Amino acid sequence: MDDWVASLVLLCGTSFSGKSTVARALAPELSARIVSLDEINERRGLWGGDGIPVEEWVRTHEVASTEVRQLLAAGTSVVVDDTSSPRFLRDGWRSLAEAAGARFTLIYVDVDHATVRRRRAANRVDQRRRDVTDAVLDQHLADFEPPTPDEHAIRVTSAEDLAQVWWLGR
Repeated sequence: MDDWVASLVLLCGTSFSGKSTVARALAPELSARIVSLDEINERRGLWGGDGIPVEEWVRTHEVASTEVRQLLAAGTSVVVDDTSSPRFLRDGWRSLAEAAGARFTLIYVDVDHATVRRRRAANRVDQRRRDVTDAVLDQHLADFEPPTPDEHAIRVTSAEDLAQVWWLGR
């Protein structure tokens, strides 16, 4: 009897915490697809680093939710790459996974603000990704809601920490 169940792995962390790097390391281990809200925004002609109106973020989340539902319904595991703040967004993904009969895991990429700012400054030099304005980053860091203990998040500080995740590669 096959007991494999599709998984929804939700990443949570601030901009420049390393979520996309974690997603790229994790997805092949789980044979999962990555659904990136930044990529969805780009397809829609938006960039979060410049600030996006709330109604546009709502639409991006609707698109992401539809994509994730379709993948889970097809038996494909998914890694959602997003800041996943505030809490109600994480709760929504948890509910979506439950409704789809998928296993849900929250991974919190916990990096201090000084590291985030150093990474952003380095990115301004080598431009590996699009920039985030000072005002948007300041507001984002001030408003970010990290997971609370009752959310049972797996805390990592980098993709290298994934080796400690017990279910990886099952």
